[in-house]
This record gives sequence, C-alpha cells and structure tokens, in this order.
Amino acid sequence: MALTKEIKKELIDKFKHHETDMGSSEVQIAILSERIKYMTEHLKIHKKDHHSRFGLLKMVRKRQKLLKYLHRTNLHSYQKVISEMGIRG
Repeated sequence: MALTKEIKKELIDKFKHHETDMGSSEVQIAILSERIKYMTEHLKIHKKDHHSRFGLLKMVRKRQKLLKYLHRTNLHSYQKVISEMGIRG
C-alpha cells in the first residue's frame, strides 16, 4: 500500500473539522481518493490483476456513496472536496 503515514496525516490535517477528527466524510473521501489514484497506476502496469481491480471498484463505489451523502448534507464541503481532490463529480 502506497498510502504512507505522512500522506494520510497530511490529508487528515487538510480536511478535518476539529483536532480529533479522523472519520468525517471529507477525510474518508480524501483518503479513498489517494488510494484510488495509487490503485489506478498499479493496474496500468499489472493489467491482469483482477483481484486488485475488484478492490478498486469497491473503493470507487464507497467514495461515490460518501460523495452522494456529502452532497445531500453539506454542499459547501462537497464542493471543497471535489475541487481540492480533483474529482469529477
């Protein structure tokens, strides 16, 4: 897994609401987006890695659900996450 502690801490610091926030929708979306980017690059090299492809699809669906929830509950945060993570929403 290429998501190091430093990258994860950086994402948490960027999107957290308060000091102990580690599980808000924004943080979860940011971490999932980084994992999706890594997995996409991995699958470009290893085209027959079907097990990882299935995991990637699960991550994309989970991020999609979180984005839908965030759009419904907090439009301003949704727009911030979309713009800063470079997600097409």
